[in-house]
Amino acid sequence: MNARLEWDAAQVKASVSPEEWQTRVDLAACYRAVAMMGWDDLVFTHITAKIPGDGHNFLINPYGLMFEEITASSLVKIDLHGNKLDGNPHPINPAGFVIHSAVHAARENAQCVLHTHSLNGVAVSAQKGGVLPISQQSIFILASLAYHGYEGVALMDDEKPRLVTDLGNKNYLMLRNHGLLTVAPTIADAFQQMYFFEATCTIQVRAQSGGGELLMVPQSIIDMAQAQAKQATKGKGGMISWPGLLRRLDRKFPGYDQ
Repeated sequence: MNARLEWDAAQVKASVSPEEWQTRVDLAACYRAVAMMGWDDLVFTHITAKIPGDGHNFLINPYGLMFEEITASSLVKIDLHGNKLDGNPHPINPAGFVIHSAVHAARENAQCVLHTHSLNGVAVSAQKGGVLPISQQSIFILASLAYHGYEGVALMDDEKPRLVTDLGNKNYLMLRNHGLLTVAPTIADAFQQMYFFEATCTIQVRAQSGGGELLMVPQSIIDMAQAQAKQATKGKGGMISWPGLLRRLDRKFPGYDQ
């Protein structure tokens, strides 16, 4: 991993647009926040972000770096075909490229795609009933949730159209027997959505382990969830919590902006 240590942040910053650099900083922060929350799976999941004003080119993690190691300058710029567009020496994970490129290509509003293999997320993805309406957190997920059946490690391009069809216009995708995925117009939104997705799964696993009968939230309340979410966040979405999250990262995992 000497290439990581030798990567020149100042050189990368000088070679990209201000918009791309800000996206790099936010995406690196998101990786470190996922590590801080314990949702990472060594080096095996991905968060990607489109580069503003740069067509369908996007940023992805260098394969082999732990999430808490990722910095703005170490992120790899690639196109929708998986071709690297910069001099970054690190490879990318082909499985991450297949899933993320499919979503970015299909959804214009998919600025950020965040995918995890968290233990609670995978546990619920393996349950036939999927996400149950048993918590306040769950109503926001169920208001925009889709499912995609497991087809093995996502290495084949022919899975892309099925994944895109299953996702449709939803913002949350449960990959059966695999994990969780959020799609959002900003990195901050994608992270906050994953926070509630993960919390929903954790609560469900704990509630089920109690052994008692579970109370279900009525569909009429779920139908109001998206409007209530906008009201609760004052229309700011993920930005209501993002600045505070960055302050926490500055205390616990500083250096993401290098």
